[in-house]
This record gives sequence, structure tokens and C-alpha cells, in this order.
Amino acid sequence: MSRSDNKINAVFSVINCICYDQRVLKIAGEVSDLGCNVTIIGRRRGSCCTKSKLLFRTFRFRMLFNKGFLFYSFFNIRLFFYLLFHNYDLLISNDLDTLLPNFLVAKLKRKSLVYDSHEYFTGVPELRGRKFVTWFWKSLEKRMFPHLKYVMTVSDSLALQYEKEYGVRPVTVRNCSLLSSGLKGFSRNEMGVKPGDLLLIFQGGGINIERGGEELIEAMRFIEDVTLIVAGSGDVIASLKNRVRDPGLSDRIIFLDMMPWNELMKYTRSADAGLSLDKDTNLNYRFSLPNKLFDYISAGIPVIAGKLPEVAGIINKYGCGIIIPEITPEAICDALSTLKNDPELLNKLRQNAVNASEDLSWEKESEKLKRFYERVFKEE
Repeated sequence: MSRSDNKINAVFSVINCICYDQRVLKIAGEVSDLGCNVTIIGRRRGSCCTKSKLLFRTFRFRMLFNKGFLFYSFFNIRLFFYLLFHNYDLLISNDLDTLLPNFLVAKLKRKSLVYDSHEYFTGVPELRGRKFVTWFWKSLEKRMFPHLKYVMTVSDSLALQYEKEYGVRPVTVRNCSLLSSGLKGFSRNEMGVKPGDLLLIFQGGGINIERGGEELIEAMRFIEDVTLIVAGSGDVIASLKNRVRDPGLSDRIIFLDMMPWNELMKYTRSADAGLSLDKDTNLNYRFSLPNKLFDYISAGIPVIAGKLPEVAGIINKYGCGIIIPEITPEAICDALSTLKNDPELLNKLRQNAVNASEDLSWEKESEKLKRFYERVFKEE
């Protein structure tokens, strides 16, 4: 690789808002520590993009369209020409919706390309029933994936799926969280939570369809002395807020916008348990190991989750939560009642989560990432 100031110039491409993409920010930090000048390209979206101070050079596209075919087309065209006319030694594409321009520029300029697949993109529920759109993305993936040399993904199940489809086995680097034991949580008084309530948190940067939000709100109708924090953003947030307008719920469910990880973890560390309720309705959710799972474990709180194989595997291995048989209001309510009425079990699960956090930390998981990039630098 050519170098500037004895450093490799690396550029990350991500279609999301950069400010809250924890995987990209953590990996960018590790790549920077390995001796690279890091630039992150994303989209300008919301006031956070003008207020957030990141540690890396960033470039964010202003978008004329915010969703649909025109949005993706416009972003990819702009990304292609930006990469083509700027000098980078290493291109790092995050997810299928940024891969094509990175792939083409890497070929044209003979540059190294790393592909990090955060999800099984062609299996997301938003594509269900949209045959042409699904065919389009799958066709792109089929043409490019077999020619990729350096690939990462988030779970072993997803890595195995890609190997079956394309003969390329990605390296698994899970979305483990940084150790958060040094962060102090908020008091119940600071959050406006009634003393003695079981405090739950349901967080995520993509609280979308089929992720259990609706069932969780309904479960809250059937149980008392429980307060819920919903922290994040997503397609169903507006409808969830509409569900809690009646007095029986509005004073027990707190909605928080997206925020920096350090701030979010103060709420998470204050909770008694965290919820991960993705449904087994599509391959993307089935193969996922979401950030929130590792955030809960880092915070030392038990996890209530459905029986997705990767998520359930973590909880069963470390004994750090409750697996519910199905994502229904009744099943969620049963799990909440169990925790609320059995303090001894709650304390046991908490301790198991604390123990698991020592093993499932970014500080430990990032060693695999470092070995991956050291191989990239050596071979190129």
C-alpha cells in the first residue's frame, strides 16, 4: 500500500448517520491505532451531524432524497465519484448498500477493499414482498461477493450462510461493547422513575418492524410496578408513542432519542433488565447478534430475549437472562413477573451478566479485528 506521512489512508463508507454507528466508530478507532489516517463518509441527517465531535475526519453527503430508490442511487453515485477522485489506500465498505462504488473504485484504482457486512441485507423484513428490489440487491451481491478477499461479519451463523452461498467465509467480529463498569448510572429520582419499580430498557438504533416493540408495549398494560425506557430510533417509534397515550401507560414508559453511547449506557446501567425481542421471521434477525445484547451485558443487567439461535446461545452459555418461547405480550409479561417477584433470581442473573461482560467485551473481541487488519496490511 502507498502511504502518506508513513500512514495508510483508510476510508470507511456507511450509509447511516455516522454519529451513532457504534460498530463503525469502534472499528475506525482500532484501524487508526494500527497506524492509519481514517476518514468516514456518511450522510448528513439531523442536528447531531452538526453538533457531534468525532475523533476522525468525516465527510457527509447532503441528500435530496431520504428513502427509496432515488436515495440509494443518489448516495451511491456521489460515493463513487468521491472515492474515484480522492486518494485512499484502503477502502472499507459497511453493508451491501455501500459496496458497489467501493468495489468499482477498488478495481479501477487497484486499491485494497474490506467489506464489513453488519447484517444479512437481502433478508431484512423491509424487503419482504418487494421482489424487484430484493432481486436487484441480491444480483449485486452475487456478482461482487465471490471476488471479495477481505470480509468481516457479525456472527458465525451469518458467516456460515455467506460461505454456503458464495464460498467465501468471512471473519466473525461480534458487536461486543466496551467495558462500562467505570460509568455511573442515573438515580431513579434523576430519571423520574418510581422507587421500587422494576426498571426495563429497550434500546436500539433500528427499532423497526418485527422487533417486538408493539408486543412489549402491550405487555406493559398487564403488569404493575414496572417502568420501561425505550431508547433509540426506528420506523415504529411514532406508532409506539401513539400506543402509550392513555394514562395507564404514559407515566410508566419513557421515550429517549438517540444519544452517544456513553450517555446511553448511564441509562442502561440504571436498569434492572434489558430486552431484545427480534422475531424469527427473517434470516437477518435469525443470524443477528445486536448491539443492544452486548450493551446489556456490559451494563451487568439480565437480558430478556426470544429464542433466536445466536442470541439465545449467548444467554444460555453465560446464564445471563431469560429466553421466552415466543414474542407475545403474554410471554413477555410472564418473564417480567418472574424477575419482579424473584429477587434472588434477578440478583443471580445480574451477577452472571457481570461475569459474562469480562469475556464479551470489545477490548477482548477487538483482538480478532487487529489480526484481520494486520493480515490485510501484510498481504497488500
